Amino acid sequence: MVTYPQIVFNVPLNRRFSYSCEQEVFLGSRVKAPFGKRRLIGCVVAVDSHPPEGVDTLKSVESLVDKEPLFGEDTLELAQWMANLCMCSLGEALFSMLPGGKRESKKLQEEGDQEASSQPRILTDQQQVALDGILSRQDGWNYLYGLTGSGKTEVFLRAAEATIEEGRGVIYLVPEIALSHQLVDGLKTRFPGKVAVIHSGLTPSRRLAEWNRIRNGEAPFVLGARSAVFAPLPHLGLLILDEEHEGSYKSGSTPRYHARQVAMRRSRVSQARLLMGSATPSVESWFLMNRGSMTRHTLTGRPAGGAPPTVQVVNLAGEQNVFSKTLVQAMSRVLGEGRQVLLFLNRRGFSYQYACQACGEEVHCRHCSVPLTYHKARRAMVCHYCGYRTAPPHSCPECGSVEMRAAGFGTERIEEDVARLFPEKKVLRLDADAVKRKGALEEGLRDFREGRIDILLGTQMVAKGLNAPGVKLAAVLSADTSLNLPDFRSSERTFALILQVAGRAGRFIPDGEVIVQSFRPSSPAVRLAAEGQVEEFYAQEIEERQMLGFPPFSRLFRITIRGKLEARVRSLAQSFASDLAPYQQDFEVLGPAECPIGRISEQYRWHIILRTEAFDRTHAALNAVLQSLKVPHGLYVEVDVDPVSLL
Repeated sequence: MVTYPQIVFNVPLNRRFSYSCEQEVFLGSRVKAPFGKRRLIGCVVAVDSHPPEGVDTLKSVESLVDKEPLFGEDTLELAQWMANLCMCSLGEALFSMLPGGKRESKKLQEEGDQEASSQPRILTDQQQVALDGILSRQDGWNYLYGLTGSGKTEVFLRAAEATIEEGRGVIYLVPEIALSHQLVDGLKTRFPGKVAVIHSGLTPSRRLAEWNRIRNGEAPFVLGARSAVFAPLPHLGLLILDEEHEGSYKSGSTPRYHARQVAMRRSRVSQARLLMGSATPSVESWFLMNRGSMTRHTLTGRPAGGAPPTVQVVNLAGEQNVFSKTLVQAMSRVLGEGRQVLLFLNRRGFSYQYACQACGEEVHCRHCSVPLTYHKARRAMVCHYCGYRTAPPHSCPECGSVEMRAAGFGTERIEEDVARLFPEKKVLRLDADAVKRKGALEEGLRDFREGRIDILLGTQMVAKGLNAPGVKLAAVLSADTSLNLPDFRSSERTFALILQVAGRAGRFIPDGEVIVQSFRPSSPAVRLAAEGQVEEFYAQEIEERQMLGFPPFSRLFRITIRGKLEARVRSLAQSFASDLAPYQQDFEVLGPAECPIGRISEQYRWHIILRTEAFDRTHAALNAVLQSLKVPHGLYVEVDVDPVSLL
């Protein structure tokens, strides 16, 4: 019997293609079919018994990839919603959801702030009140707000147990695939035979096997990173977003979806509970809580016996280098007591600037508009955007002076300084350069947790995943790294980072200390984080956003245009902005302008930002302009709805 499947492909063409097929083919399965001069795998989104009207000949499906459907009508509906929201094709949306589609590019981290006890722990009164509140309804949006170490994970797991007892499934999302062995092992002991783990470290065949277990109802508890939000649970009852504020929940490539938005949509459609949690909620979530759109449940204590640490801010302006006298004295004292120190700096390499002392010329990447970072161990200048590397120049390419010097500081240089200051202590550096060997990160964190390392120095990966009982002192070496970025969210990110690092100290023994070093100690993000004035910070930030008209008081659309010839990129950006002019009663156009990082990998980048309070009308107008736009060969137009970064 001949059938006529409608197929979509992972290409930026928003249409369905009809084929003929001699075999029985299922809605929701994948097939291999000719597409132009290529053979591509596509998804069957409809099956007709007759060919399309007026079509005489159709290409034939070559082979079936799946013996049974991978997805059903509900997944197709979700993909269509996502394609509409993100302005991409249905095929691109579906392939980002399915196993073997686009996956998170983050490394698998084996350590997380989430530690699942294999046995349920006795709840504190606050935890019990929060759990009762969450379970009082079958659906609704909930937020579990509490300090790091306040016992959020146990509440998540109790809510999961209750949901599974109701015969419904659970999706538990964690950022950046920070899936610790402890978390996975604890869950598998606590929910034997019921846990499916989805992350980018799995082979496509293993991912497919997990996907089928979930779809068949064999694994009602799904744990994973961003893309696990699409897991095909037959009876979804609870979605958990741990560390909800994290930027890695937003996809950086087409479709540019945010897992939080997808989770909100799925919870509404499935009448499931949505439970988000963080010690530092996103400003948008805090706003929703204050408005009553989301129910807040608060935890203030630390069940493990710790207490909030004392926090001291040090002004770097009067210091000779990044190791202030205050920090060195505190480190000496803490190490003398046999306790551990955690140092955080969100900057890799030896120095972030290699400049001429005579004329000030910096060494830039030849492919990107950013300075190269000097890596002393590799004796190389490296671009952290495109990977370009070159040897450090002996003389200035601009004036010929031989006075070339490394300036600024990165983790490599800090490691040298620490070893010089405390030669008898064991120091470990953990950053993207230091953990290239498989298993290096897990091994290093285990050694630190078990007390074999005295001083741990690292970037983002140690700011929020570490749970070591011996840490007494945690220090942010420069809080200005994220504060100086030209992005309206830089204050929010800096505030969250300081609180997350502070959460590493005194988790088990109530004598933790935190030192925050900054050239701008009076900035609200630094000062209020140090004082623990969370409500005050959010109130100020929300007031400022309202005055400036930024989210949550508006919605943003970012259109980025890139290509190898700057004049062509600029010209297309200007004509795009002109095409938007007739619709401007619904939104404000910012730009076109060069992106803050104007060139990456030899591609010049310009962007246009639309700011609106009329989301639907702006979305429709932008869609109309995109449909009629003729994009010249070699130029690319990317749309990001609700961007989290404007760099």
